[in-house]
Amino acid sequence: MPIYEYLCNKCNNEFEKLVFGNQQVVCPQCSSTELKKKFSVFGTSGTEKKVSSGCSSCSSGSCSTCK
Repeated sequence: MPIYEYLCNKCNNEFEKLVFGNQQVVCPQCSSTELKKKFSVFGTSGTEKKVSSGCSSCSSGSCSTCK
């Protein structure tokens, strides 16, 4: 059940809609079905690793052996 982003060709309203199967989507502002599906990007969180500038547990300049 993806969320799609749409642009209404009739009133230029931009909106998101959770779509179930082959559900017909209508503009919530003007009820038009003349819609264009926009290119959507998705976001994630908690996937980036922080890189430190040096080790706090050893005197090495490289953190390859630190955890």
